[in-house]
Amino acid sequence: MISSNISYKRDFAYLTFTLLIFISIYSQTASSTPQPVPRMQVIPLPYHQASFQRDGLEIARYHFGPALHRPFIFPVIGPSGRSLTRMGHPHDPESHSHHNSVWISHHDVGGTDFWSDSGKGKIRHKRIVKFDDGDQTSSIIAENQWVSNKGKVLLHEKRRLTTIPLDDSEWLMIIDIEFKAGDKPIKLGKTPFGMIGVRMAKTIGVNDGGGTIRNSEGAVNEKEVFWKRARWVDYSGPIASGKQEGITLFDHPNNPNFPTYFHVRNDGWMGASLTHDGPLTIQPGKPLNLRYGLYIHSDMKPKEEIETIWKEFSKTETAKLEKISKNK
Repeated sequence: MISSNISYKRDFAYLTFTLLIFISIYSQTASSTPQPVPRMQVIPLPYHQASFQRDGLEIARYHFGPALHRPFIFPVIGPSGRSLTRMGHPHDPESHSHHNSVWISHHDVGGTDFWSDSGKGKIRHKRIVKFDDGDQTSSIIAENQWVSNKGKVLLHEKRRLTTIPLDDSEWLMIIDIEFKAGDKPIKLGKTPFGMIGVRMAKTIGVNDGGGTIRNSEGAVNEKEVFWKRARWVDYSGPIASGKQEGITLFDHPNNPNFPTYFHVRNDGWMGASLTHDGPLTIQPGKPLNLRYGLYIHSDMKPKEEIETIWKEFSKTETAKLEKISKNK
């Protein structure tokens, strides 16, 4: 009887061992099947960064380290290979240290300032949900928490950054944001600061480089564009000798208060002001979904060409990131 049990155990062990070898060989064979290299990729990097790449060349980088006041995107690379954005104000770096190239923030979330670095709020990265690569798009989905100086989570945020290649090394970034309140309503106060800001490169600014601000309504530069409603605002100017490039900031028709007010300055800054003319309250169980676009382009694009790109962007549906996160 003992001999029979030993023989059974030996046969079972042999079968298990054979099965493991088969699984190992099969998985190695399956994984060794060559796959096309995606044209658009997001590459995780050390120190809490992720590089958006097109054909192996970086076009943008997402920063989300724990020491930051907020996540941000820098650089934003134009067709020439140079960054069209910068960190901080060119003439006031200390009090404008919160100008982090391209960033999401707000001046009044339930009475807490998340906009300035001296404010009492911090947008804390929680986790990366997923990276996606492909020939037509690449994207990253992240979760953040908007935390007061007392450690209270005021907002739960999901964020998706998507890059889309266009002709002539131009490209589009779509920024989807979903905000959820906790068990109590959260009010976004009336302010021109938030929900998205862009600090342009010094040479592109009107004052320093002779650049130009234009909006969808035909207005030009700060005097005409400042605190005016528009579907989009474009900031273009010199980026190299004899070469101009720019970024157009798109508002989306599904965003509240569309077309939004834009806060712009001749010193090289533009932002879309979600709650410029009044507060907005996020109710528990009713997420606020926003979509913005950044069109990174060469030259001083004619208004008609920008409008064509915006119209295509405007036809897209605002993403429901809660469903995306749960399904992945």
